[in-house]
Amino acid sequence: MDFHSEYVFPDIDQASPEGLLAVGGDLEPATLLEAYSKGVFPWFSQYDPILWWSLDPRMVLFTNEIHLSKSLKRVIRSGKFSVSFDDQFESVIKNCSRSENEDDERWITDEMIEAYIRLHKLGFAHSVEVSMNDRLVGGLYGVSLGRMFFGESMFFRVPDASKVALIALTEKLRSFEINVIDCQQDTDHMRRMGARPIPRSEFKKLLAEAMKYEAVKGNWNNR
Repeated sequence: MDFHSEYVFPDIDQASPEGLLAVGGDLEPATLLEAYSKGVFPWFSQYDPILWWSLDPRMVLFTNEIHLSKSLKRVIRSGKFSVSFDDQFESVIKNCSRSENEDDERWITDEMIEAYIRLHKLGFAHSVEVSMNDRLVGGLYGVSLGRMFFGESMFFRVPDASKVALIALTEKLRSFEINVIDCQQDTDHMRRMGARPIPRSEFKKLLAEAMKYEAVKGNWNNR
């Protein structure tokens, strides 16, 4: 895929042992889409330059390997949560940017928020919203290209809300024949949900195959 970015990213095999690949550039839609299509994602703190990463190993969740515990099945059956897609993207990303600890450095900066809202308006960035009693209590957002979803962040305000969002996302992606979620970084939470690390070489092969297909663009709520 060619998104006509003025920036050319090095091959991800050239990343440092920590995963840092490049510094600088911008967060224009073409740059972000070019980055994701090459296995690169931005991650930097509020006062840093833009940093671009490709980790090895890479954490991925295959949609058919999602772990759905008995207790979570009961939560879903209870009907306490309602789920929507692409209805409150801006609210989701802003909630994801808020830390419980005010002293924490923000990595979802105002610049990042604006950049992903632009991608959302172009139909490439998507959100999952989980509500309870008509109040947003959890959700996630990420970027969809080809047959891969690049997860960026999630949040919850009540227990299980972000898990419900992830379950809903995997079901939606399977309906689009998208079977890989790039989770980027290894976390205990994602491991508990069924994600696992794979070598970057394996991730590159999955990515190359996924990029052969067109993105499922637009609002996902009625798809």
